[in-house]
Amino acid sequence: MKKLIVLFILALPLGLGAQEVKIAVVNVSELYNVMPEVNAMESELAAVRRQYENEFKLLSDDYDRKMSDYMAQQDSLTENIRMLRMTEIENIRSRAENFQQFAYQEIQKKEQELSAPIQEKIINAIEQVGEENNYTYIINPVALLYTGKAVIDATEKVKAKLLEK
Repeated sequence: MKKLIVLFILALPLGLGAQEVKIAVVNVSELYNVMPEVNAMESELAAVRRQYENEFKLLSDDYDRKMSDYMAQQDSLTENIRMLRMTEIENIRSRAENFQQFAYQEIQKKEQELSAPIQEKIINAIEQVGEENNYTYIINPVALLYTGKAVIDATEKVKAKLLEK
């Protein structure tokens, strides 16, 4: 009896293998580019980048101004004042570097925040197309080198699903 159960369990995957496997590919980059939400996201990100760039430019200009003032006056300054000015210049440089790192992280967070709903919408459309067409797998090929007749390009179907809403 145990041998019969083991044989049944081993044969089960073979029975499942007889089902039709439908594989579709979807070019997510192409889908991303047709969505109107992407333009709004890119505009908002560009505005945020400009704000950070403007602020960084102020810090950078302050650094350049203080450095050129220091270079012009360094010979006439006492050692203590020279050290104070160099410390001040170094602090500005350090603040500018820290600000640049902070700005980069904030822009990355904003991009993730804005792109999450777009990605979710694409995933939902892919899932709907997969269910409607009984696809076993839908893949996003990075570099699809060969597609046989068994692979279906479902990009247009997903595009239609995204644009119908």
